Order: sequence, then structure tokens, then C-alpha cells
Amino acid sequence: MSDDDRILNPNSGEDDQQVEKSLRPKKLGEFIGQEKIVDQLKIAIAAAKGRQEPLDHTLFYGPPGLGKTSLAGVLANEMGVNIKLTSGPAIERAGDLAAILTNVQKDDVLFIDEIHRLNRAVEEVLYPAMEDFALDIMVGKGPSARNLRLNLAKFTVVGATTRVALLTSPLRDRFGSVHRMEFYSNEALYDIVMRSARILGVESTPEGAHEIARRARGTPRIVNRLLRRVRDYAQVVGGGVITLEVARVALAQLEVDELGLDENDRRLLRAIIELFNGGPVGLSTLAAALAEEVDAIEDVYEPFLLQLGFLQRTPRGRIATRRAYEHLGVPFIEKPGPEGGPEQGRFWS
Repeated sequence: MSDDDRILNPNSGEDDQQVEKSLRPKKLGEFIGQEKIVDQLKIAIAAAKGRQEPLDHTLFYGPPGLGKTSLAGVLANEMGVNIKLTSGPAIERAGDLAAILTNVQKDDVLFIDEIHRLNRAVEEVLYPAMEDFALDIMVGKGPSARNLRLNLAKFTVVGATTRVALLTSPLRDRFGSVHRMEFYSNEALYDIVMRSARILGVESTPEGAHEIARRARGTPRIVNRLLRRVRDYAQVVGGGVITLEVARVALAQLEVDELGLDENDRRLLRAIIELFNGGPVGLSTLAAALAEEVDAIEDVYEPFLLQLGFLQRTPRGRIATRRAYEHLGVPFIEKPGPEGGPEQGRFWS
């Protein structure tokens, strides 16, 4: 199965985009979870409205599927302005960004997804636009070339990234408000399931909703995707109601276990334990053994496995922990380290 086809892939797929639009909150009062960020944004919005100014440039960072795009849309709605959506890879040349900036109206929100993937030439154009609301254009070539500065309407850049460390310091410093998105609690995901079920017109018992929520890896995008799959099963087999039993059977068919791991997660852990004696194993070696991309392992698989304590990142490579052995039902045997002390457990066949 490719990474894009995974039911637990936190990245947005083509089948998600239309449904996500209908499920996304429109106002801060509808936004579930991320309480600290929501409280800070409420103050920022009230202050900006009071001064009749655009919001400070805002950066959201964290794993995919946690609501960065949704929050950008909420900000625009709360401010009563338009939002223009683009992404770092879509802006290939400085001229592309210039065309976008000259069409931005006063107080509008410009949302740039995966902003860390902007190339350096585009970033150089964005700096004065964010700082001085101006666009510097070179007119002519050679000795007769001159710089022309165009004034832009005051606007707000909202950036989103899954890899904040890849942002250059000059770009990161131009954001007045930076927010780290956290994984969601099971209680928050339960509230999201119940809200989404109402919007989708499907009946769910509290027990069924809790079962979906606790297997969703702390990610709203995944919980909504699981809800849609369980809804299909309930409609065909379960009488149209998502009960605890219906949810359990449907999720078992999807190979999503009690902790929210799917077969790809378990395959990664088995590879470390069985092929590499529990680790340490280098990321590129592990990717080759699984026939996966390095970025997919680092950005999609590992965050949740690290959160569960199933995986450790060390200077020597990835190591499977005792918890991973126990979850897979594999005996954990400690092996003496080079100094005579305990070393990471090894799998013995």
C-alpha cells in the first residue's frame, strides 16, 4: 500500500478535500481543541479589530492534519476578510509571488501552506512585502537597470509548515505570532466525531464515537476519515447507527488496532526488531528495507510511534523500545552493552 492510500495517513488526500471543507469550523467558537492557541488568537483578533489593523503575520507549525489550514480560514472569517490560498511548491518564481501580492486587498489573509518549501528567490521578494508592505521590482537589465518599489495593501501572511526547522531565520523572524499545534486529546477528538457525525447526518452512540476517537492518533483529519469509513460500514451492515460493536468491527476490517496503529506501522516496527535486531538502524537503511521514502518515515510514521514511546531516535539510528516488543508480542531480551551495562533489547528467534 502506498503512503497516500493509508487510512491513517495524516496528509490530505483528494477524497478528503471536499469533505473537509464541509466539516471545517468557520468561527473560533466552533474550533475544537488547541485551547491555548485559540485563546491567544481571540485576543489578537479583538486587538486588531480595535485598532482597525490587519492581524500580525502568523505561523502555525506541527504535524499534518492538526488544523493549520482550518485555523487560517477561521482567522479570515473572524476578521471579516478574504483568504487567498497557495503553497510553497506552487510559487516557483518571484514573478508568481508578485502576481499574488498585487492582487491582495486591504486586510486580506494570504495563506501559504508548506511555507518552508519556498525557494530563496521567492523569499527575498516576500521579506519587504511582509515587513514594509512593498514589492521591489527590477526594471531593465544591465547598467540601466533600476529598482522600482510598489506599495501594497496591508495584509496578513499566515504560514503553515510541518518542518519549522527548515524555515530560514529571516523568514521565521518576520512572523509576529508563532504557534505550535499539538496532538489532540481523546476527549477533543470525541467532540470532533460527534460534531462531524451531525454534519454528515449519521447517528453515533457515545461509545461508538469514543472508540473511533481513541484510535485516531490524536489527529482530526484521521478521525474524520475513520468516521466516514465506519459510517459506510454502519450504513451497509450495522443498521445505520455507529455503535461500539459496529465501530470495533469496522476498524478491525481497516486493520487499525487498539492504539491506532495500522499494518504499515507494525511492519516498520517488525523490520527494526526482526531485520535489525531491534536497532539501532539508520533512517536511509530502514527506508530501503521497507521500500518507503525517507521523508514518509520521518514525517508520517515516526511522530506517532515516538509519541507512544515505541521508537527512539539516537545518533546511531532508530531503536525499537520495550513497549514496541510488548505490543507486537515479541520477547524482549536485554543484551549487555560494550561497558557491561544493559543495552537495548534484542530479538532472538
